Amino acid sequence: MERRKRKNKSWLYIIGSLIFLCGAGLIFYDYYSEQKINIQEQEAIEEFYEDERITDSIEEPQKIEEVEEQTKVNYIAILKIPKIKLERGLVEPSSYLNNVKYNLQWIDGSSMPDQVNGNVIIAGHSGSARVSYFRKLDQLVIGDSVSIDYKNKTYNYKVVDIYDIEKTGTAEIIKNKNTTTLTLITCRHNTNKQIVIICEMV
Repeated sequence: MERRKRKNKSWLYIIGSLIFLCGAGLIFYDYYSEQKINIQEQEAIEEFYEDERITDSIEEPQKIEEVEEQTKVNYIAILKIPKIKLERGLVEPSSYLNNVKYNLQWIDGSSMPDQVNGNVIIAGHSGSARVSYFRKLDQLVIGDSVSIDYKNKTYNYKVVDIYDIEKTGTAEIIKNKNTTTLTLITCRHNTNKQIVIICEMV
């Protein structure tokens, strides 16, 4: 009887150890995957700035063996919000990565930063997921600075208005039609509201 108890205990220790090792392995894998993605995104941002510096280079014909499938992210602009330590690349509006599931998103109908009296509209997730790039957006107040690097130029903005709207799938944007603006939109975490932040170019 005593021997059977010891045997059962041994099996419990083995099973417990296996469960622990599997759990630790999954946690490590998630952490490693997230770090790898973060590194790739940071490299894409650095490459964006490198490309911005090279304006007069002459492209040499590519050799066939050098042509590789393009799987990396190519940013066309960088959004920076110093107060919340956000520096995030933006892809082409037509890219499948231009979606809040993967990145910050240019909303349909958004202007580009170089359009006079236009309105750049960018949305992002809040919350705690890895893609919740606007998780701290609710910390902004009127007067805070925001900028976008686009086509070798930095466009600087200042927050001029902040308001909440119901989360209905559409957003009412209140702006001065004679100003060039940037609108940032995200959900107010754990509510049925969205935050709309209006920034004017300075």
